[in-house]
Amino acid sequence: MAQEQGGFPKIRQPEFQRMRVTLTIGVIGLCVASYILGAWQGISTTMPPSIMYTKTQCGDGILRASNTSSGRSSRAHLDFQAHHQVGLNESSFAAEKFPPCQLKYSEYTPCQDPRRARKFPKIMMQYRERHCPRKEERFRCLIPAPLNYKNPFKWPQSRDYAWYDNIPHRELSIEKAVQNWIQVEGNRFRFPGGGTMFPHGADAYIDDIDALISLTDGSIRTALDTGCGVASWGAYLIKRNIIAMSFAPRDSHEAQVQFALERGVPAMIGVMSTDRIPYPARAFDMAHCSRCLIPWNKLDGIYLIEVDRVLRPGGYWILSGPPIHWKRHFKGWERTEEDLKQEQDGIEDLAKRLCWKKVVEKGDLAIWQKPINHMECVNSRKADETPQICQSNDVDSAWYKKMETCISPLPDVNSEDEVAGGVLEKWPKRAFAVPPRITRGSVSGLTAEKFQEDNKLWAERVDYYKKLIPPLAKGRYRNVMDMNAGMGGFAAALMKYPLWAMNVVPSGSVHDSLGVIYERGFIGTYQDWCEAFSTYPRTYDLIHADKIFSFYQGRCDITYILLEMDRILRPEGTVIFRDSVEVLIKIQAITEGMRWKSQIMDHESGPFNPEKILVAVKTYWTGDPTQKQ
Repeated sequence: MAQEQGGFPKIRQPEFQRMRVTLTIGVIGLCVASYILGAWQGISTTMPPSIMYTKTQCGDGILRASNTSSGRSSRAHLDFQAHHQVGLNESSFAAEKFPPCQLKYSEYTPCQDPRRARKFPKIMMQYRERHCPRKEERFRCLIPAPLNYKNPFKWPQSRDYAWYDNIPHRELSIEKAVQNWIQVEGNRFRFPGGGTMFPHGADAYIDDIDALISLTDGSIRTALDTGCGVASWGAYLIKRNIIAMSFAPRDSHEAQVQFALERGVPAMIGVMSTDRIPYPARAFDMAHCSRCLIPWNKLDGIYLIEVDRVLRPGGYWILSGPPIHWKRHFKGWERTEEDLKQEQDGIEDLAKRLCWKKVVEKGDLAIWQKPINHMECVNSRKADETPQICQSNDVDSAWYKKMETCISPLPDVNSEDEVAGGVLEKWPKRAFAVPPRITRGSVSGLTAEKFQEDNKLWAERVDYYKKLIPPLAKGRYRNVMDMNAGMGGFAAALMKYPLWAMNVVPSGSVHDSLGVIYERGFIGTYQDWCEAFSTYPRTYDLIHADKIFSFYQGRCDITYILLEMDRILRPEGTVIFRDSVEVLIKIQAITEGMRWKSQIMDHESGPFNPEKILVAVKTYWTGDPTQKQ
């Protein structure tokens, strides 16, 4: 037989092919086995030792670490329960450790700091608007809880009670004693449900409104309460399936918004001044002012024009207090009859020029209704009549956007019977119906198909969260914040639980979806997370952060975002982060220096998804009155 050059016999072709196939299969098998082993080891090594807490007789926590092999098996060791008083030793992690701020800053609100506010003009309440500290003025310390801080009462008991040690202010119980806002009973506050214009309680007051316009048929779901006090109006609307966004300025009455949130009622620090309130156009079914002391008929009607912007077509505005029913109350209000009559005449005239219709005035209540479209309003207006319709359609922008003295235009309609922007479903069907802003293509990139997919996605994710955090389904959390809310799918998936969600849409997001969220019957706000949120410390039980840190990487120092989260999170509160492993490891390193305990978990789809979940718990500790800084 002939031989190849070099003396080697020629290998038969079929045998050679079989050897190549066998070798290829062997190499692939080794690669797969190595990948699985490496992925398993990678997940294990990113898991810090899980933490178990044991209370001593003195109430101090002793840390016990036990190594675990996977996120799924170790998640049971994260302690999500409320203990009221649990102290934990600091972690030995070598990263930056953030010291506690002085105890006098236990109620620090960075962008509404009364000391900074004194530098700004008082005209139009400008000094009570947001004025955030410069970068060099930011605190790089942890806001402490007051001494003897306790976890708040659970809902619905929290509606009526709060611990005195959590908000040690008696001022309102003295100043508003006759009006029954708040009472001190031993070591706790009680909220009788009273208010300046509802001495018989918020429940009876709401019944009076319900007798004039229906609050129970599902057509009214979202409400705005300007100058809310301790938010008793919003608190008692909840059982009627109406959720109110309540706001009041910092320090008009001591800690009023803080009291509201301690009760488990939605509220924000805010004021009607020169900037638009941070909500989109056509957001609220109903707006309310009960002696909120806003000069509605002054300044070319700018404040009522702003209410018109955020009120949906066909929505209601309710006014009680001066000047309504002035013939009876003028002596108690210490104002002249002429002055009060002039104020009411001015409001009536302005409402007509906004094309509002007065529905009823009965007793201490007056109610107006916004038209369902602007067709008749535009056709009947005189050329020089004020306020004019705005030329710009930029009606949703509301983050540091100045108010205007022109009427925000409504979407075009084809007939006088058509509702501008589309008809909203009644609650609760509204929560899962495709919002009109999506069906009309008003938000670029959002479609009905994506909306339905988003709902399904978040239902699956919340089911997974319940396994990671068992207290989620057991009433452990009341005040929930979604820092990057998208279309509101997270809030919708939580509807069956006794909680409410503050849906935040970061300013500068690709999709301005806050209007979509409101059309679903949920509430929320715009926010730039490079700045502090408009709330008091310790006002949220659960914070959800979906890829928010990827969004802000390169925009600002994420350490300050985490310090802000620590400020607004209650002791023993929980945070859920969703992001890439690289981002979560950075977050985990920073939060260990903030006295948080955390665990990286698998994605709900399994360990091979590059996105992971970090679950963190803020430990319990309080300020030290002897600390010097």
